[in-house]
Amino acid sequence: MNSLQDGNKVMQQQIDLLNQELRDAKKQAEHAQAEAKALQAEAKALGTKLDSQLAESKKLSGEIQRTAAKAAQATDNIRVEEKGSQVEDLPRPLVAVGKAAEEALARNGYRVKVSVKTDQKTIYVTERKVTTPTSLETSGSRNQYVVSLQALPSNVTRLSVKADFERLAQGGRILAVDAEETAEIERRLIAEIGKAVASPSKL
Repeated sequence: MNSLQDGNKVMQQQIDLLNQELRDAKKQAEHAQAEAKALQAEAKALGTKLDSQLAESKKLSGEIQRTAAKAAQATDNIRVEEKGSQVEDLPRPLVAVGKAAEEALARNGYRVKVSVKTDQKTIYVTERKVTTPTSLETSGSRNQYVVSLQALPSNVTRLSVKADFERLAQGGRILAVDAEETAEIERRLIAEIGKAVASPSKL
């Protein structure tokens, strides 16, 4: 009897130990399951946030594309009248000619009042200037330029220059200027831009 009781006691201890291990394993499983649920919830929340950000990004991208398309369309609709202006095709890309035009205008004291730029077209409108410039006009004159650049195939740029040229007399009286004199002023600016774009720093 004592032997059986001792055996039962040992068996009971083993059963208690196994039950304790089972409880511990159950707790660990529940803990792991809870962590898995938390991770799953976090992943779901991150997924929802990512979807929201992707939707917002897509919306912004669409707005940017629409704005760019409107800007390009607005620029395409801008027409500069070439009639009466001097035109020359320069064997240089649009960007290089645009930079040379800006430098030539600045060098001769002209500030750009309006500029419109796209991949295919650039337009500059200068402020009206009354001065005694050193190269483009003679003293006692007033002038304003509209410079239009149009990209052509094979990296050629069409340069159009239109001058609103006037002579001033004493008392601010405006004197008539013939078309040939205005055309000469336009040709001088074209020559200035041509020199600027042909210099080694612009190649």
